[in-house]
Amino acid sequence: MNESFFQALSNPYRREIIKLLKWKNMNAGEIAEHFQIAQPSVSRHLDVLKKAEMITVERKGTQLIYSLNLSTVQEIFVYMTELFETGEAKGVTGYEPEKC
Repeated sequence: MNESFFQALSNPYRREIIKLLKWKNMNAGEIAEHFQIAQPSVSRHLDVLKKAEMITVERKGTQLIYSLNLSTVQEIFVYMTELFETGEAKGVTGYEPEKC
């Protein structure tokens, strides 16, 4: 799992952008309408999400259309499920979590 993923999720604006893109693809202006922050700030959040491969961007004419990257979301879901599985759920006896 890429560290940029965790960095991307650390910000509430980026989490909200992910929620918005869950329902439909949008351009940056449409996304910005949902926030009370400047358009350049929204663009920086979109760049962070792109670097984390959580969203994709496609040019349609003069607009950039942002979409949720479903393969990454699925990968995250699997990772988080495995992370929170217990030893009993895995069928491991005498399971002890790794010590830091």
